[in-house]
Amino acid sequence: MKTTIDIPDSLLKEAMRYTRAKTKRGAVVTAIEKFNRLQRLRELNARLKGTFVDFMNQEDLKGMREDRKWEKTA
Repeated sequence: MKTTIDIPDSLLKEAMRYTRAKTKRGAVVTAIEKFNRLQRLRELNARLKGTFVDFMNQEDLKGMREDRKWEKTA
């Protein structure tokens, strides 16, 4: 989609440097892709927050540490 926007030169140059883009378009596309990915990760984090069920408690960990089959052999 073609769009005309006024982006301050300093911000665009900085975006080109960080994205290592050779063109203005490349810098803008990369910045938008990264922004969208960050937003999707934030939504995922918010949706999954607090849903993890511990797979090992302290007693299980202690038992595993004391079990001979888990000892390192050098």
